[in-house]
Amino acid sequence: MFKNSPASYGLIAIILHWLMALTIFGLFGLGLYMVELTYYDSWYKGSLDLHKSIGLTLAAVFLFRILWRSFSTQPKPLGTNKTMNQIAHTAHIIMYIILAVIVVAGYLISTADGRAIEVFTLFDVPAINFTFDGQADIAGEVHYYAACTLIGFAVLHALGALKHHFIDKDKTLIRMIKPINAKN
Repeated sequence: MFKNSPASYGLIAIILHWLMALTIFGLFGLGLYMVELTYYDSWYKGSLDLHKSIGLTLAAVFLFRILWRSFSTQPKPLGTNKTMNQIAHTAHIIMYIILAVIVVAGYLISTADGRAIEVFTLFDVPAINFTFDGQADIAGEVHYYAACTLIGFAVLHALGALKHHFIDKDKTLIRMIKPINAKN
């Protein structure tokens, strides 16, 4: 039930998937909101601190997810079209790479002034002793466009899951909602 099987994702993989999905969409919305605030808005600093803290927490969950995926059985694709299965696999890898780019760019934005990032006032993530000219601006552009690209891929990912459910009528979507056994 907790671990993956050849037929289904386990509860841990399912929770990680949905936790990350909701967090990514939430951070994207918060990021779009934040860039519209001015320095004098009452929630200017609070939204920025929250975005950084949630973003670094997401980075930790992301690392755990990669480790979990690396050491877990992966369910077999339900579709018989090998080309589509390869495209789906490649899209997952691309989403992981884009997420890593977003995290690194966010870190570079936040530490461009040499200060550590405070995470929920619990601990600090130190800045590296490395900066480059225009770091915050360049990393900000990369962060924004990578985030938009990731949201685009996530929407395509969701549409693919819906296609599996409503058109192909297979259990691809169901097995990412709840663990199923091979008999179902």
